Amino acid sequence: MEEKIRLTQFSHGGGGSKISPVVLRDMLARMPPGIMPPELLASAETGDGAAVYKLNEQQALIATTDFFAPIVDDPYDFGRIAAASALSDVYAVGGMPILALALVGMPIGKLPLPIIGRVLEGGASICREAGIPIAGGHSIDSIEPIYGLAALGLASPARIRGNAGAKPGDALILGKPLGIGILSAALKNERLDEAGYTALISVATQLNRIGEKLAACDGVHALADITSRGLLERLLELCRGSNCCADLAFDALPIIDLARDFARQGLKTEASERNWASCTAEVSLRHIAPWQQTLLTDPQTGGGLLVACAPETVLETLRLFHAEGYAGAAELGRLQAWESGCCVTVYG
Repeated sequence: MEEKIRLTQFSHGGGGSKISPVVLRDMLARMPPGIMPPELLASAETGDGAAVYKLNEQQALIATTDFFAPIVDDPYDFGRIAAASALSDVYAVGGMPILALALVGMPIGKLPLPIIGRVLEGGASICREAGIPIAGGHSIDSIEPIYGLAALGLASPARIRGNAGAKPGDALILGKPLGIGILSAALKNERLDEAGYTALISVATQLNRIGEKLAACDGVHALADITSRGLLERLLELCRGSNCCADLAFDALPIIDLARDFARQGLKTEASERNWASCTAEVSLRHIAPWQQTLLTDPQTGGGLLVACAPETVLETLRLFHAEGYAGAAELGRLQAWESGCCVTVYG
Protein backbone atom coordinates (compact mmCIF):
# COMPACT_ATOMS: atom_id res chain seq x y z
CA MET A 1 0.00 0.00 0.00
CA GLU A 2 1.30 3.43 -0.94
CA GLU A 3 2.27 5.52 2.09
CA LYS A 4 0.07 8.55 2.61
CA ILE A 5 1.98 11.79 2.18
CA ARG A 6 1.60 14.30 5.02
CA LEU A 7 2.23 17.85 3.83
CA THR A 8 3.22 19.01 7.32
CA GLN A 9 6.21 16.65 7.28
CA PHE A 10 7.82 19.08 4.82
CA SER A 11 7.28 22.14 7.08
CA HIS A 12 10.36 22.87 9.17
CA GLY A 13 8.67 25.31 11.57
CA GLY A 14 5.34 26.13 13.16
CA GLY A 15 2.94 28.86 12.14
CA GLY A 16 3.68 28.44 8.45
CA SER A 17 7.48 28.73 9.00
CA LYS A 18 7.46 32.52 9.13
CA ILE A 19 10.52 34.44 10.29
CA SER A 20 10.61 35.48 13.94
CA PRO A 21 9.29 39.05 14.46
CA VAL A 22 12.54 39.99 16.25
CA VAL A 23 14.69 38.76 13.36
CA LEU A 24 12.39 40.39 10.81
CA ARG A 25 12.55 43.78 12.52
CA ASP A 26 16.35 43.55 12.60
CA MET A 27 16.41 42.72 8.90
CA LEU A 28 14.13 45.62 8.00
CA ALA A 29 16.13 48.03 10.18
CA ARG A 30 19.12 47.45 7.91
CA MET A 31 17.25 48.58 4.82
CA PRO A 32 18.02 52.08 3.53
CA PRO A 33 15.18 54.63 3.77
CA GLY A 34 12.69 54.18 0.97
CA ILE A 35 10.54 56.58 -1.01
CA MET A 36 7.45 57.62 0.95
CA PRO A 37 5.10 59.53 -1.37
CA PRO A 38 2.07 61.22 0.23
CA GLU A 39 -0.18 58.92 -1.80
CA LEU A 40 1.08 55.93 0.24
CA LEU A 41 -1.64 55.69 2.88
CA ALA A 42 -0.51 52.43 4.54
CA SER A 43 2.60 50.27 4.36
CA ALA A 44 5.11 48.35 6.43
CA GLU A 45 6.01 51.71 7.99
CA THR A 46 2.62 51.76 9.71
CA GLY A 47 2.76 48.04 10.55
CA ASP A 48 -0.13 47.21 8.22
CA GLY A 49 -0.29 43.93 6.33
CA ALA A 50 -1.13 45.61 3.03
CA ALA A 51 0.18 48.62 1.15
CA VAL A 52 -2.41 51.23 0.17
CA TYR A 53 -1.76 53.78 -2.57
CA LYS A 54 -4.17 56.62 -3.32
CA LEU A 55 -4.95 56.74 -7.05
CA ASN A 56 -7.46 59.58 -6.90
CA GLU A 57 -10.13 60.98 -4.58
CA GLN A 58 -12.41 57.99 -5.20
CA GLN A 59 -10.00 55.04 -5.37
CA ALA A 60 -7.04 53.64 -3.47
CA LEU A 61 -5.14 50.58 -4.69
CA ILE A 62 -4.40 47.86 -2.11
CA ALA A 63 -1.51 45.43 -2.66
CA THR A 64 -0.40 42.56 -0.45
CA THR A 65 1.23 39.15 -0.58
CA ASP A 66 1.20 36.16 1.74
CA PHE A 67 2.51 32.62 1.38
CA PHE A 68 3.66 29.90 3.74
CA ALA A 69 4.38 26.23 4.29
CA PRO A 70 1.60 23.74 5.13
CA ILE A 71 -0.09 23.82 8.53
CA VAL A 72 -2.45 20.96 7.55
CA ASP A 73 -1.91 17.74 5.59
CA ASP A 74 -4.85 17.91 3.19
CA PRO A 75 -3.62 19.73 0.04
CA TYR A 76 -7.01 21.20 -0.83
CA ASP A 77 -7.48 22.60 2.67
CA PHE A 78 -3.90 23.93 2.67
CA GLY A 79 -4.67 25.88 -0.51
CA ARG A 80 -7.90 27.24 0.98
CA ILE A 81 -6.23 28.39 4.21
CA ALA A 82 -3.34 30.06 2.38
CA ALA A 83 -5.64 31.91 -0.01
CA ALA A 84 -7.99 33.08 2.75
CA SER A 85 -5.02 34.35 4.75
CA ALA A 86 -3.64 36.28 1.78
CA LEU A 87 -6.95 37.97 0.99
CA SER A 88 -7.41 38.86 4.65
CA ASP A 89 -4.84 41.67 4.41
CA VAL A 90 -7.02 43.40 1.80
CA TYR A 91 -10.10 43.11 3.99
CA ALA A 92 -8.10 44.26 7.02
CA VAL A 93 -7.66 47.78 5.65
CA GLY A 94 -11.30 48.01 4.58
CA GLY A 95 -10.85 47.01 0.95
CA MET A 96 -12.41 44.67 -1.59
CA PRO A 97 -10.14 42.24 -3.51
CA ILE A 98 -10.26 42.48 -7.30
CA LEU A 99 -7.72 39.86 -8.43
CA ALA A 100 -4.93 37.59 -7.23
CA LEU A 101 -1.71 36.06 -8.53
CA ALA A 102 -0.69 32.59 -7.31
CA LEU A 103 2.70 32.10 -5.65
CA VAL A 104 3.74 28.44 -5.85
CA GLY A 105 6.85 26.65 -4.62
CA MET A 106 6.70 22.85 -4.67
CA PRO A 107 9.24 20.01 -4.22
CA ILE A 108 8.82 18.54 -7.68
CA GLY A 109 9.74 14.86 -7.56
CA LYS A 110 8.75 14.53 -3.90
CA LEU A 111 5.10 15.52 -4.19
CA PRO A 112 2.92 13.86 -6.85
CA LEU A 113 1.49 16.33 -9.35
CA PRO A 114 -2.14 15.51 -8.42
CA ILE A 115 -1.42 16.64 -4.82
CA ILE A 116 0.09 19.90 -6.07
CA GLY A 117 -2.96 20.33 -8.26
CA ARG A 118 -5.25 19.97 -5.25
CA VAL A 119 -3.38 22.79 -3.46
CA LEU A 120 -4.04 25.05 -6.43
CA GLU A 121 -7.68 23.96 -6.59
CA GLY A 122 -8.14 24.86 -2.93
CA GLY A 123 -6.73 28.34 -3.45
CA ALA A 124 -8.88 28.84 -6.53
CA SER A 125 -12.02 27.83 -4.59
CA ILE A 126 -11.46 30.60 -2.04
CA CYS A 127 -10.89 33.16 -4.79
CA ARG A 128 -14.15 32.09 -6.41
CA GLU A 129 -15.87 32.56 -3.06
CA ALA A 130 -14.37 36.05 -2.87
CA GLY A 131 -15.57 36.73 -6.41
CA ILE A 132 -12.13 37.32 -7.94
CA PRO A 133 -9.96 35.62 -10.57
CA ILE A 134 -6.50 34.17 -10.18
CA ALA A 135 -5.07 36.07 -13.13
CA GLY A 136 -1.56 34.56 -13.20
CA GLY A 137 1.32 33.89 -10.86
CA HIS A 138 4.80 32.43 -10.49
CA SER A 139 6.14 29.00 -9.58
CA ILE A 140 9.47 27.47 -8.55
CA ASP A 141 10.83 24.05 -7.59
CA SER A 142 11.45 24.40 -3.83
CA ILE A 143 12.55 22.21 -0.92
CA GLU A 144 9.24 22.46 0.95
CA PRO A 145 5.71 23.17 -0.28
CA ILE A 146 4.88 26.87 -0.35
CA TYR A 147 1.64 28.41 -1.54
CA GLY A 148 -0.02 31.80 -1.32
CA LEU A 149 -1.26 34.79 -3.26
CA ALA A 150 -0.32 38.29 -4.25
CA ALA A 151 -3.64 40.12 -3.99
CA LEU A 152 -4.86 43.48 -5.28
CA GLY A 153 -7.88 45.35 -4.02
CA LEU A 154 -9.67 48.70 -4.14
CA ALA A 155 -11.18 50.97 -1.52
CA SER A 156 -12.27 54.54 -1.06
CA PRO A 157 -9.34 56.53 0.40
CA ALA A 158 -11.73 57.96 2.99
CA ARG A 159 -12.60 54.46 4.19
CA ILE A 160 -9.10 53.04 4.62
CA ARG A 161 -8.80 51.61 8.13
CA GLY A 162 -5.33 50.50 9.20
CA ASN A 163 -3.27 50.51 12.38
CA ALA A 164 -2.94 54.26 12.70
CA GLY A 165 -6.53 55.35 13.28
CA ALA A 166 -7.38 54.00 16.74
CA LYS A 167 -8.21 56.47 19.53
CA PRO A 168 -7.93 56.44 23.34
CA GLY A 169 -11.14 55.05 24.80
CA ASP A 170 -11.83 52.79 21.81
CA ALA A 171 -13.16 49.31 22.46
CA LEU A 172 -11.32 46.30 21.01
CA ILE A 173 -13.30 43.55 19.28
CA LEU A 174 -11.96 40.29 17.79
CA GLY A 175 -13.96 38.61 15.03
CA LYS A 176 -12.75 34.99 15.28
CA PRO A 177 -11.72 32.73 18.19
CA LEU A 178 -8.05 32.08 18.95
CA GLY A 179 -6.36 28.67 18.82
CA ILE A 180 -5.69 27.91 15.14
CA GLY A 181 -1.96 27.44 15.71
CA ILE A 182 -2.47 25.09 18.66
CA LEU A 183 -4.87 22.93 16.64
CA SER A 184 -2.37 22.77 13.76
CA ALA A 185 0.31 21.66 16.26
CA ALA A 186 -2.05 18.98 17.54
CA LEU A 187 -2.60 17.83 13.96
CA LYS A 188 1.14 17.59 13.32
CA ASN A 189 1.48 15.52 16.51
CA GLU A 190 -1.44 13.27 15.47
CA ARG A 191 -3.56 14.38 18.43
CA LEU A 192 -6.38 16.13 16.56
CA ASP A 193 -9.65 14.26 16.02
CA GLU A 194 -12.14 14.84 13.21
CA ALA A 195 -14.21 17.35 15.16
CA GLY A 196 -11.08 19.33 16.01
CA TYR A 197 -9.96 19.33 12.39
CA THR A 198 -13.38 20.56 11.30
CA ALA A 199 -13.12 23.43 13.81
CA LEU A 200 -9.64 24.32 12.54
CA ILE A 201 -10.70 24.44 8.89
CA SER A 202 -13.94 26.29 9.62
CA VAL A 203 -12.16 29.15 11.39
CA ALA A 204 -9.06 29.33 9.17
CA THR A 205 -10.94 29.41 5.85
CA GLN A 206 -13.69 31.88 6.79
CA LEU A 207 -13.06 35.00 4.73
CA ASN A 208 -12.72 38.30 6.59
CA ARG A 209 -14.87 40.01 3.96
CA ILE A 210 -16.72 41.86 6.73
CA GLY A 211 -13.76 44.29 6.71
CA GLU A 212 -15.29 46.34 3.91
CA LYS A 213 -18.55 46.78 5.84
CA LEU A 214 -16.72 47.61 9.05
CA ALA A 215 -14.71 50.32 7.29
CA ALA A 216 -17.97 51.94 6.21
CA CYS A 217 -19.04 52.36 9.86
CA ASP A 218 -18.24 55.80 11.25
CA GLY A 219 -17.45 54.40 14.70
CA VAL A 220 -14.78 51.98 13.45
CA HIS A 221 -11.39 53.71 13.65
CA ALA A 222 -8.83 50.94 13.01
CA LEU A 223 -8.60 47.39 11.68
CA ALA A 224 -5.96 44.66 11.71
CA ASP A 225 -6.05 40.93 11.11
CA ILE A 226 -4.63 38.49 13.64
CA THR A 227 -2.13 36.39 11.74
CA SER A 228 1.02 34.35 12.40
CA ARG A 229 2.29 37.02 14.80
CA GLY A 230 -0.47 36.24 17.29
CA LEU A 231 -2.87 38.53 19.12
CA LEU A 232 -0.28 40.34 21.27
CA GLU A 233 2.07 41.19 18.41
CA ARG A 234 -0.70 42.48 16.14
CA LEU A 235 -2.25 44.48 18.99
CA LEU A 236 1.15 46.01 19.70
CA GLU A 237 1.42 47.09 16.06
CA LEU A 238 -1.99 48.75 16.30
CA CYS A 239 -1.01 50.47 19.57
CA ARG A 240 2.29 51.72 18.13
CA GLY A 241 0.57 53.00 14.99
CA SER A 242 -2.09 54.84 16.98
CA ASN A 243 0.08 55.92 19.95
CA CYS A 244 -2.15 54.08 22.41
CA CYS A 245 -1.87 51.36 25.02
CA ALA A 246 -4.35 48.55 25.64
CA ASP A 247 -5.91 46.75 28.61
CA LEU A 248 -7.29 43.26 27.92
CA ALA A 249 -9.28 40.82 30.04
CA PHE A 250 -8.17 37.26 29.25
CA ASP A 251 -11.54 35.81 30.22
CA ALA A 252 -13.17 37.92 27.48
CA LEU A 253 -11.07 36.37 24.67
CA PRO A 254 -12.93 34.13 22.22
CA ILE A 255 -11.06 30.79 22.16
CA ILE A 256 -11.71 27.52 20.35
CA ASP A 257 -12.67 25.12 23.16
CA LEU A 258 -10.39 22.28 22.08
CA ALA A 259 -7.46 24.68 21.67
CA ARG A 260 -7.98 25.83 25.25
CA ASP A 261 -7.81 22.21 26.39
CA PHE A 262 -4.62 21.54 24.43
CA ALA A 263 -3.03 24.74 25.75
CA ARG A 264 -3.75 23.61 29.34
CA GLN A 265 -1.92 20.39 28.47
CA GLY A 266 1.15 22.37 27.40
CA LEU A 267 0.77 22.01 23.63
CA LYS A 268 2.05 24.97 21.59
CA THR A 269 3.90 25.85 18.40
CA GLU A 270 7.51 26.96 18.04
CA ALA A 271 6.17 30.21 16.60
CA SER A 272 4.30 30.93 19.83
CA GLU A 273 7.56 31.15 21.79
CA ARG A 274 9.16 33.32 19.08
CA ASN A 275 6.13 35.62 19.16
CA TRP A 276 6.41 35.99 22.94
CA ALA A 277 10.13 36.75 22.75
CA SER A 278 9.39 39.61 20.36
CA CYS A 279 6.98 41.45 22.64
CA THR A 280 8.01 40.80 26.26
CA ALA A 281 9.39 44.33 26.73
CA GLU A 282 6.05 45.93 25.87
CA VAL A 283 3.58 43.53 27.50
CA SER A 284 2.59 43.10 31.15
CA LEU A 285 0.79 39.87 32.10
CA ARG A 286 -1.14 40.09 35.39
CA HIS A 287 -2.09 36.73 36.92
CA ILE A 288 -1.70 34.96 33.57
CA ALA A 289 -0.76 31.26 33.57
CA PRO A 290 1.70 29.82 31.01
CA TRP A 291 -1.10 28.15 29.04
CA GLN A 292 -2.89 31.50 28.78
CA GLN A 293 0.30 33.15 27.51
CA THR A 294 0.45 30.45 24.82
CA LEU A 295 -2.98 31.46 23.52
CA LEU A 296 -2.07 35.15 23.53
CA THR A 297 0.90 34.45 21.23
CA ASP A 298 -0.57 31.55 19.24
CA PRO A 299 0.01 32.09 15.48
CA GLN A 300 -3.37 32.58 13.82
CA THR A 301 -3.06 31.57 10.17
CA GLY A 302 -6.44 32.69 8.86
CA GLY A 303 -7.28 34.53 12.10
CA GLY A 304 -9.97 37.14 12.63
CA LEU A 305 -10.13 40.90 12.34
CA LEU A 306 -9.18 43.06 15.31
CA VAL A 307 -11.35 46.18 15.46
CA ALA A 308 -10.90 49.42 17.40
CA CYS A 309 -14.23 51.24 17.59
CA ALA A 310 -15.89 54.00 19.57
CA PRO A 311 -17.35 52.58 22.81
CA GLU A 312 -20.87 53.68 21.95
CA THR A 313 -20.75 51.53 18.79
CA VAL A 314 -19.70 48.23 20.43
CA LEU A 315 -23.16 46.63 20.33
CA GLU A 316 -23.71 47.75 16.74
CA THR A 317 -20.32 46.38 15.69
CA LEU A 318 -20.90 43.05 17.44
CA ARG A 319 -24.35 42.76 15.84
CA LEU A 320 -22.76 43.28 12.43
CA PHE A 321 -20.18 40.55 13.10
CA HIS A 322 -22.83 38.11 14.29
CA ALA A 323 -25.18 38.89 11.40
CA GLU A 324 -22.35 38.19 8.94
CA GLY A 325 -21.66 34.76 10.42
CA TYR A 326 -18.83 35.47 12.88
CA ALA A 327 -20.50 33.87 15.90
CA GLY A 328 -17.40 34.04 18.11
CA ALA A 329 -16.85 37.80 17.86
CA ALA A 330 -16.30 39.39 21.27
CA GLU A 331 -15.13 42.56 23.02
CA LEU A 332 -11.65 42.12 24.54
CA GLY A 333 -10.81 45.39 26.28
CA ARG A 334 -10.11 49.09 25.77
CA LEU A 335 -7.43 51.43 24.48
CA GLN A 336 -5.93 54.21 26.57
CA ALA A 337 -3.71 57.18 25.81
CA TRP A 338 -0.07 56.05 25.86
CA GLU A 339 2.08 57.64 28.54
CA SER A 340 4.96 55.39 29.53
CA GLY A 341 5.64 51.78 30.43
CA CYS A 342 3.97 48.77 28.83
CA CYS A 343 1.90 49.07 25.69
CA VAL A 344 -0.40 46.13 26.46
CA THR A 345 -1.57 44.82 29.84
CA VAL A 346 -3.50 41.54 30.07
CA TYR A 347 -5.41 40.71 33.24
CA GLY A 348 -6.19 37.13 34.23
